[in-house]
Amino acid sequence: MKLITAIIKPFKLDDVKAALEQFGVKGLTVSEASGYGRQKGHTEVYRGAEYQVDLVPKVRVEVLTEEDDVEDVIDVIVKAAQTGKIGDGKVWSVPVDTVIRVRTGERGPEAL
Repeated sequence: MKLITAIIKPFKLDDVKAALEQFGVKGLTVSEASGYGRQKGHTEVYRGAEYQVDLVPKVRVEVLTEEDDVEDVIDVIVKAAQTGKIGDGKVWSVPVDTVIRVRTGERGPEAL
């Protein structure tokens, strides 16, 4: 199994959720995040004064999936989250050794 993590723009969350549901993903975890990449933040004007915003708001989406579906799920996320502009985000996967459903005690793929 693999854990796929995506850092995306907040307004693309609904598109990513819909695309993952259509692909057949049964569950995901979403949390707020902030950070910066190559853009190093941005400036905003508030009441006539310019401020440097160092950390840009993002959304972190995490999906557990079988090894066979990893590349397809990543492609679904990338296509749904892509705007073609700087700051679209990143997607990566890491191996997961054990998954246990707390309610039933099921382990492995059955726990998804």
